[in-house]
Amino acid sequence: MAILGFLMIGTFLYLVMSKRVSVLIAFALVPIIFALIGGFGLEIGKMMLDGIAKVTPTGIMIGFSILYFGLMIDKGLFDPMITRLIRFAKGDPLKIVMATAIITLVVALDGDGSATFMITVTALLPIYKRLGMSSLTLAGVVALGAGVMNIIPWGGPLARAMVSLGAESSELFNPIIPAMLAGAVWVVFVSYIFGKKERKRIGIISNKGDSLESGEIAATLEMSSSLPKLYWFNLILTISLIFALIMEIIPVPVLFIVAFAIALLVNFPDVKKQQEQIASHAQSMVMVCTTIFAAGIFTGILSGTKMIDAMAVSMVSAIPDWLGGHLPILVAVVSMPLSLIFSPDAFYYGLLPVLSEAGGAFGVDPIEIGRAALLGNGTTGFPLSPLNPSVFVLIGLCKVDLGDLQKKIFFWAFGSTIVMTIVSLLTGAIPL
Repeated sequence: MAILGFLMIGTFLYLVMSKRVSVLIAFALVPIIFALIGGFGLEIGKMMLDGIAKVTPTGIMIGFSILYFGLMIDKGLFDPMITRLIRFAKGDPLKIVMATAIITLVVALDGDGSATFMITVTALLPIYKRLGMSSLTLAGVVALGAGVMNIIPWGGPLARAMVSLGAESSELFNPIIPAMLAGAVWVVFVSYIFGKKERKRIGIISNKGDSLESGEIAATLEMSSSLPKLYWFNLILTISLIFALIMEIIPVPVLFIVAFAIALLVNFPDVKKQQEQIASHAQSMVMVCTTIFAAGIFTGILSGTKMIDAMAVSMVSAIPDWLGGHLPILVAVVSMPLSLIFSPDAFYYGLLPVLSEAGGAFGVDPIEIGRAALLGNGTTGFPLSPLNPSVFVLIGLCKVDLGDLQKKIFFWAFGSTIVMTIVSLLTGAIPL
């Protein structure tokens, strides 16, 4: 069974990474074929249904979070903050780079890497060009900020980890909130270093800085100095949503359904407008949710056939006893470079379940392995991996080379992992 399990994961990784088939097809068909080879017949249906049932809450949460934050972006919730930061920065490259970091950290709350890149780069690239600042600096800071925020509960990595481990978002996310905040501080610190270099290179350009408040730039940013309609209502609703999510007041999937329903009703009283708003983000929602449900088939068969148990036993025999208890630290550190080899789906659905089961044999809670994986692969690996499609949105908008981006921020991205791992050790999110 261990051999069959490794072959199944290997086949899945090969098909996905070589782009022979889509992730959804690989999730749905590969495990069925290997389950049949293993001699499981009529039992397969129940295994698949059990797996789908386990991932359904995650699929609901992700689907409605996409609709909710898509609505908030469309209604300009983040626009006033971006406008004020840009005006505050004026012609000082240092302030502009630091404002870039803060804007990215806030905009990344939508949980969609591609949307974060499009919003921040579209808003800030004209400023960088006008002042003669480096587009590579813009890409680097945005990548670092989006990476740290990528582990929020409605983001891709944590959703995948929830599916693989059968865990609640609060189990994985809440203990690493201090680490994520420390990572955000680290990103602002790095932006300060980058900004100092830009200021030294081109100086403070006051005459061009004054023009940042001109009608031309305002038109480019498509932002108004006045607050968007229903701004305060949307802000209070979003803050309340995040607070309720962290405090686990009600189940997260229900929370997002209710919050989206309220936001949709208040912002779009007309039924036709409500339907148009849902339709505008339906494609993103369907693509993500169908993949999550298909992943339920994969994880259901992997656990139902006991392949995962046999694979864990074989891995445990190869791990020295002295290292087994420190597996979370090892996973946190190596998961960042592993993101350059494994796609997010391959890492979380193929590798993480085996690592978590192996850790369990050494008395390590699988949830702690999941948190450790998020600290490296989910954050710093996300904006550097060529296997992550949204990265090409970033480099395409900034017109920079992926290799140049990797060289510029690999060290600083790895620093994010180290900082977040240290804070997680100090707070007990992962064991020493």
